[in-house]
Amino acid sequence: MDYLKTVVPSQLIAEKGSNMVVINPGSANVKIGLASWQTPVVIPHCIAHYMSGPTDEQAHIAKRNREQIFTSPVSSAQQSEREEAYHMIVSHLKLQPANHERGKESWFRKMDHSDGYNSQTKLNEETIFPWTHVKEEKDSNSPVMGIDGDDQADVNMNEVKPEGMDEVNGSGDDEINDCAHTFRSFICGDEALRIAPDEPYFLRQPIRRGHLNVSQFYSVQQISEDLYRIWDWILREKLRISPKNRHMFSAVLVVSETFDNREMKEMLSVVLRDLQFNSAVIHQESLSATFGNGVSTSCVVNIGAQVASVLCIEDGVAVPATGVTLPFGGEDISRCLLWVQQRRQTWPPIDTDPMAKPIDLLMLNRLKETQCKIKDGESNAFADVHCYKANLPSEVYRVHLSALNVPPLGLFYPSILMPEEYPPPPHPWFHDYEDMLEDSSHTEFVKRSEGPDIFFSGYNCGLAMPESSESYPQKFRKEDNLVGLAQAITNSILSTGRLDVQKKLFTSIQLVGGVALTKGLVGAVEERVLHAIPANEAVDTVEVLQQRTDPLIVSWKGGAILGILDYFSRDQWIHREDWVHGGIKTGSGRKYRDSHLLQTQAFWYINS
Repeated sequence: MDYLKTVVPSQLIAEKGSNMVVINPGSANVKIGLASWQTPVVIPHCIAHYMSGPTDEQAHIAKRNREQIFTSPVSSAQQSEREEAYHMIVSHLKLQPANHERGKESWFRKMDHSDGYNSQTKLNEETIFPWTHVKEEKDSNSPVMGIDGDDQADVNMNEVKPEGMDEVNGSGDDEINDCAHTFRSFICGDEALRIAPDEPYFLRQPIRRGHLNVSQFYSVQQISEDLYRIWDWILREKLRISPKNRHMFSAVLVVSETFDNREMKEMLSVVLRDLQFNSAVIHQESLSATFGNGVSTSCVVNIGAQVASVLCIEDGVAVPATGVTLPFGGEDISRCLLWVQQRRQTWPPIDTDPMAKPIDLLMLNRLKETQCKIKDGESNAFADVHCYKANLPSEVYRVHLSALNVPPLGLFYPSILMPEEYPPPPHPWFHDYEDMLEDSSHTEFVKRSEGPDIFFSGYNCGLAMPESSESYPQKFRKEDNLVGLAQAITNSILSTGRLDVQKKLFTSIQLVGGVALTKGLVGAVEERVLHAIPANEAVDTVEVLQQRTDPLIVSWKGGAILGILDYFSRDQWIHREDWVHGGIKTGSGRKYRDSHLLQTQAFWYINS
């Protein structure tokens, strides 16, 4: 401890962080980097697998639709609610009527290739996404980046397999070898989202809406295998850490509060058993965010790509009763942007389907990030919209987008975001989750025999709940309907029950996640939270904290800081040998982690 009092912080980070990997798994993106780094690598959290066997187009489409995302038709009631929310936002912003109501004007035009180099109509290169080359471009015997000689045979042609791991597709080695000379067996990250629809690949996303993406077509074992392949690929290609050297590294898992015990155990098994790190420790995302921003007390509002959460931290300790989870995020805003433009007839007549074509969602995300803002009055802009067709150069349209301030306000009017496009999990695989929670001792779960389980799908605090709501864990707040962000923040802070703490938290709101970078969001949160506070509450000031760290990576950064501080109290770490040969279970013994909300507090060592 005397060393900690004298050492310079930068020196401590450099010394202890150089052999510590921080992993912050999210639904849409995973952030991984050494604790000594200033910023991590941010990679789309997905993987595309090559489909061996029959290659007819109908089989491909059926398998892709089955493996990817389950969608449900939007009901007339949902559409009415969406229209109502749209009109409320338009009225509040005092926008002009839609284009087709004002007359026929030219709002978009198709651009020739030569137009892209015209000084007056230069294409926005940020919205151009090339198709991924799925065929091998290097000799099968050439070394893979970041891998030493003895490891080369294990990763030839991207076929990396941890201890006891079966092939993802269930096919034999002969089938894979037959196609290895032509197609890459799997593709991770950004490239996986840019694979042409007619290529023989299917996309998988291991985490959806803050939970493992378990379904009748996607088992827990397959999810673990995909997590391993994605993280292993990042460690090799981006961090240059080969498997034979990982025993010299420790791992810090920064996890969302939405994960349950078994989900965190699965991820720990991937880190310790499959990736073979020497030791690992878990920290919760919201608590890490406060350390990343240099504060001890705040209401952490984490708005990610697929889920938003609110949790209050008081003096470095999470307050479990304040936790609220909302089933929408940045990707919902991107799809809403498309819906608004199509409704106002500013979108060109092209096939844009972000649910079926991930490359379209990439384009919409980029448009949202660069064009959407929260402000009163008209918000228009010219932008380049691309129509992507399989293995063909994209067609480009110069578009005059309008009402760009409507989609981000969906955070406060969530009915317009239509999160039902990602419905709750179907009943046939609910029993899988029952097995996953067999050792969740600190929370009482009532197992139900029928009906979809809303809590475990990530739809746990913002949606209407049935009368028998006692089946939901007490650590999540129960809302009567799908509430907006301002109401969720207000409910979370008021649930602390102490006026002095409430006043402090209302002036210490911390926005985290990629959506926190939206222009105008800070002012909108302050204004709308202030109006959401009941009149009988003695609170008259709301303030959002200034960001000292990029909100996109602040939780990762805080996890790195906590990991380095934990280095000197190694009893809080889980060691590989203990995990693989003994494991951790509930019961009496040595306590693993003393945190009010982190569910792994139920983990105890088995001293073998």
